[in-house]
Amino acid sequence: MDKAAEAREYRMEELARKAGITARTLRFYRERKLLPPPRREGRIAWYDDRHLARLRTIAALLERGHTLNGIADLATTFESGRDVGELFGLGEDAAPATWTEETPVRLTPEDLADYFAGEVTTENLATALDLGYLAIDGEEIVHISRRLLDVSAALVREGVPLAAVLQAGREVREHTTAMAEIFATMVRNHLGEEATSDAPTAPATPATPATPATPATPATPATPAAALERLRPLAKSVVEAELSMALDRLVRAEKDA
Repeated sequence: MDKAAEAREYRMEELARKAGITARTLRFYRERKLLPPPRREGRIAWYDDRHLARLRTIAALLERGHTLNGIADLATTFESGRDVGELFGLGEDAAPATWTEETPVRLTPEDLADYFAGEVTTENLATALDLGYLAIDGEEIVHISRRLLDVSAALVREGVPLAAVLQAGREVREHTTAMAEIFATMVRNHLGEEATSDAPTAPATPATPATPATPATPATPATPAAALERLRPLAKSVVEAELSMALDRLVRAEKDA
């Protein structure tokens, strides 16, 4: 591939023309820190496709009713947010973890604005980044869970403010973490390495003189992590059933009130 095509660079006037704005507007965006700094070569400023993508994002967000002040705040929050490697606890070259059942979703800032019309504020974005729901990958956003994204958007469409949805998510996480730890403790106590190593073993059969004894191959004990992974569906079933019954009780109480 042509190296020029891989790393295309533009001078200010060319970038402004490709973005459909004036050079004066581009300069204004740069002064407002809506754009990352260009590469300097002497007195010449060189911009690349990241800058072009950012300008197109700004235009799309303005069309969706965001103000320049709001876009500047969002840009600052994005640039200070965690990246995909931090979200999954991975190095730069590692692939996303295979142990999670959640499906990440890649979004543009415009996509996110469409999911949560009027609710993508700096505060909500910062909360979502803090909770680990969102991470930044270049000009894209990664949501850690398709299910959580769809449920959150559905609640917002029903009229629940996104800030309230995120606060509920924070509180639910505290309880689900405690429930997961209850299950993990049970598995460690009864099915993990220590429980396996403490189990009684059958006495060895003495070898006859004619047949040399064959050394026994020790069984590989189940690790707590392996047991947790294998029994995960059971834990989920317990939580889903208990939550369902708890909601039954609340609905019944509301009807009887």
